[in-house]
Amino acid sequence: MSIETFFQLYGYAALIVIIAISLYGIVRGASLIKKLIALTILGDTANAFMIYLGFRFGRQYPPVLPTLKPTPEQIAWFTSVAVDPVPQCLVITAIVINMAITMFLAFLIIQTYRLYGTTMVKRITKLKG
Repeated sequence: MSIETFFQLYGYAALIVIIAISLYGIVRGASLIKKLIALTILGDTANAFMIYLGFRFGRQYPPVLPTLKPTPEQIAWFTSVAVDPVPQCLVITAIVINMAITMFLAFLIIQTYRLYGTTMVKRITKLKG
């Protein structure tokens, strides 16, 4: 196993561990604020995972053909070395969606605190009214 392969696997493992920790924080978090923070970390880690999947290790080239009329050999070379722009586009969209969801949930948490005086999930479920 080469050192480059080791670092690739280490990156995947680190992202999977962060996803597992953030899922644990969402499920077991005592406060709604902690759950929101864990959800934000989950979204950011999912975006990083998507970028990591679309990344080509080694020498990268931008997704632009160097000539106007490429030959089949140039197209074959280009598809083997160019970075795929689709994961990057999906991540940009996911960042905007994640921000909108985070702001909406923050608003709901603020309103919950105004109504009940707490953001602790167990206290909110015990309240009647």
